[in-house]
Amino acid sequence: GKEMITRIIEKIEKIEEIEEIAISTNEKFEGKFKKYVKSRKAKKPIKIVVEPTSNEGKKLGSIGGLNFLMDHLKIDDDVFIIGGDNIFEFDLRNFFDYHIDQNASVIALKKIKDKELIKTFGVCALDKNKVMVEFYEKPEKPKSDLASTACYIFTYNDFMLIKRYIDEGNSPDAMGSFISWLIKKADVYGYVFEEDWYDIGSFEQLDEARKKYS
Repeated sequence: GKEMITRIIEKIEKIEEIEEIAISTNEKFEGKFKKYVKSRKAKKPIKIVVEPTSNEGKKLGSIGGLNFLMDHLKIDDDVFIIGGDNIFEFDLRNFFDYHIDQNASVIALKKIKDKELIKTFGVCALDKNKVMVEFYEKPEKPKSDLASTACYIFTYNDFMLIKRYIDEGNSPDAMGSFISWLIKKADVYGYVFEEDWYDIGSFEQLDEARKKYS
């Protein structure tokens, strides 16, 4: 009964410090997002940033899309990024406050007990201070039970490193590749939450979410 993006935006709107929202999409879905934004009374300004692509084969990828977004927005502050295929119950205010307390980039992590399910996510290992020391994208033999949830807060300086990452010829596709690269250059903290989370990247997860919310 409610779009996933609406659930995300409603959570974002509760954080006073966030100045504006940007929706990153491509030409194929541009019209639908413009219609969506026009139809709702937003509490914060919403911009739609449209990649010049319209099919799967030519998409810029997660990092390529952020690089494109960076070029089209005048970003001069820390950046809160949420993957649009996420449904989660944890409070973004607590996540944001943790970022402020650490004064560093932070990634939201969820403990996954299912040893087969966790293989489908990015998996993180933390030290005793909750600083990320290892990150593996969809590992065959996970070394941790902490999955990355596509909820990130990057400091301005760390976000700007995306340009360097791309210029060095690294993969523009997977966010996990950038995280693996970033943790060698800056402290990135893990924020572990207990509440429910669904990554709608599979029909199984979609069915689980439908059961919960229907």
